[in-house]
Amino acid sequence: MLVIGLTGGIGSGKTTATDYFARKGITIVDADIASRIVVEPGKAALTKIAEHFSSDILNSDGSLNRSALRKIVFNYPEELHWLEQLTHPLIREEIQNQIKNSSSPYTILVSPILFESGQNAFTQRTVVIDAPETLQISRTAVRDHTDPESVKAIMKAQTAREQRIKNADDVIVNDSNVESFYKQLDALHSKYLALSQTSK
Repeated sequence: MLVIGLTGGIGSGKTTATDYFARKGITIVDADIASRIVVEPGKAALTKIAEHFSSDILNSDGSLNRSALRKIVFNYPEELHWLEQLTHPLIREEIQNQIKNSSSPYTILVSPILFESGQNAFTQRTVVIDAPETLQISRTAVRDHTDPESVKAIMKAQTAREQRIKNADDVIVNDSNVESFYKQLDALHSKYLALSQTSK
């Protein structure tokens, strides 16, 4: 099974890219979705998070208030470290299970912290969706209805743009229109289909 790791900074266009690949019939394993699964109500991880941060971190229905948690962990590095120590092993296990169940020609593992978390170990090749930082900030502020300073705090907690690019096998720059973006993705899809044949 050829597994492609896809990553990029916040607001770079990861979701647009994975939606494109999904329409081509490619299985998308999303680390963010895996991270939600492991903290669903009734899961042990959510109980530990509520004990650590207090029940104020929960919504009225008992689910995790991810926005409130995000504000804490991206402003206090030691709290982010605690959370990662708890959840990363659980997320890795969920990711492995989803990859194992994939039946498409190749599988994409999308993760905003692909390299930082070591999730790239599950992949044979990696692609970074890149965008200028000013575009990342403006896109995210509009999408999430948040202020630019909050976006900058999240970006600061992520790997530097230059380091991501250095780590990648393939890089797509998403700084123009969607047609240009899709054209680059189409070329990658063809490349990965060919690689999936040689990796069998």
